[in-house]
Amino acid sequence: MTSQAGSGRAPAGARLVLLTLAAGQFLMALDSSVMNVAIATVAEDVGTTVTGIQGAITAYTLVMAMFMIPGGKVGVLIGRRRAFMIGCVIYGCGSLTTALAPNLPVLLFGWSFLEGIGAALILPSIVALVAGNFPTEGRAAAYGIVAAAGAVAIGLGPLIGGVATTYFSWRWVFAGEVLVVLVILVFARRIADAGEEEHPRIDLVGAVLSAAGLGIFVYGVLRSDEWGWVRPKADAPAWLGVSLTVWLMMAGLLLVYLFLRWEARLVERGREPLVDPAMLRNKQLTGGLTMFFFQYLVQMGVFFVVPLYLSVALGLSALQTGARILPLSLTLLAAAVLIPRFLPDVSPRRVVRTGVVALLAGAVALMAALDADAGAEIVTVPLLLIGFGMGALASQLGSVTVSAVPDRQSAEVGGIQNAVTNLGSSMGTALAGSLMIAALTSSFLGAVERNPAVPAEVKSQAVVELQSGVPFLSDAQLTAALDEAGTSEEVAEAALEANEAARLDGLKAALAILAGASVVALFFTHRIPRTQPRAPGTQPRAPAS
Repeated sequence: MTSQAGSGRAPAGARLVLLTLAAGQFLMALDSSVMNVAIATVAEDVGTTVTGIQGAITAYTLVMAMFMIPGGKVGVLIGRRRAFMIGCVIYGCGSLTTALAPNLPVLLFGWSFLEGIGAALILPSIVALVAGNFPTEGRAAAYGIVAAAGAVAIGLGPLIGGVATTYFSWRWVFAGEVLVVLVILVFARRIADAGEEEHPRIDLVGAVLSAAGLGIFVYGVLRSDEWGWVRPKADAPAWLGVSLTVWLMMAGLLLVYLFLRWEARLVERGREPLVDPAMLRNKQLTGGLTMFFFQYLVQMGVFFVVPLYLSVALGLSALQTGARILPLSLTLLAAAVLIPRFLPDVSPRRVVRTGVVALLAGAVALMAALDADAGAEIVTVPLLLIGFGMGALASQLGSVTVSAVPDRQSAEVGGIQNAVTNLGSSMGTALAGSLMIAALTSSFLGAVERNPAVPAEVKSQAVVELQSGVPFLSDAQLTAALDEAGTSEEVAEAALEANEAARLDGLKAALAILAGASVVALFFTHRIPRTQPRAPGTQPRAPAS
């Protein structure tokens, strides 16, 4: 099969092709959120600790981040469809291994390693295959649906995980993933390949440098909540009095710099680079990548903060929490699908700016609505705004980045794009978590210090405990801890009041950093083009009726 991009019409079975690629994106995103509500259950089932399962999730993120750019180049070597299908097979094997895992090492091999490698092949291939299977003027809609499928999966993940854990077993989630992979493989035969006639050799040195640089940087970010960003937390590793987080991030950036220098050297010698550095001088491409970074930073920050408020502060179950997040998924999907359909010639820059403003408005509205007496219903309108903003961005950014370069470079763009979204996701969760805990700690300590009912020795103990990091506790969890410690009723009441106020302060601080990120993102929207990409010789279309 040959690519029909730019042919002016979509290939036969375009809807089925799009659904197949969207299913792949949905599956990749689902895996990063579906088990967050079942960490304790999984840990108990495989005979490990919560820390062990969190480590497995971290390792999965690291493997994806490390191999995303090399994974994009594999599609050039063997063909995008073949890379997609091989990635699905590896991912399916990982899901099956995870579903049957008797202990943590097997879980790590299946979930973190095999699924991570599979995702690193699948995600860049999806970007290239959309470019190869849809005409230039139809790509905004196609990329919007694919991106929306991933974001909706993140929103539905806690609900799916909650249902499976409550009524069946967490293992059924991974068994279900195997079935989805089999269905994808059946329909993947209809996808037109987008491979190259010439198959260059892969740059092994560049692959090692990019994998090490991105992996070390992301690992530093992921450990920031435990180690501290700059000032090391109690008993956390440090060098020269500075948290190891800073040193790892600096080392990662240095390796990425060396990677880019190596790639430039290969180009000068006329050899095939892993990524052509000239692409990163493309204003439209870097603008799209920057907006992808901020979109995923805010998106993952929201998916971190809102479930915490619903499940911990309000005590909702996993099912109730997932149901309350559904409004976000609905407006996200609607915006991603309907904007390209009814406004095919709208300015991408205008849509992106509108989306960023919607993200900002949603974050600010949620900050304003958070109150000690507020119920779960207060998240509905803010989530509708945030979902619309995410959908607006999803409807444009994929087409913006791919149309910035020739189609033959779409797989490399896919690798870079997914590496950037990985960085944004990691930064969003880490920043939101760090700011939330810092504000919560400061607020709780201030309330305890000001309360005369709390004895001096309890205040001193609270300071020592909080310096090493305070957990985000529900009232029920704190009450149980206070009862176990034999605390008096007066002190317990003061602690509960302080915890309630501190939780809200922490959540508002996290939302403030996400709102701030949205404002910063507005400064980069000028790099987004004003006009939709078109195939040569085509004219703008009339809006669909």
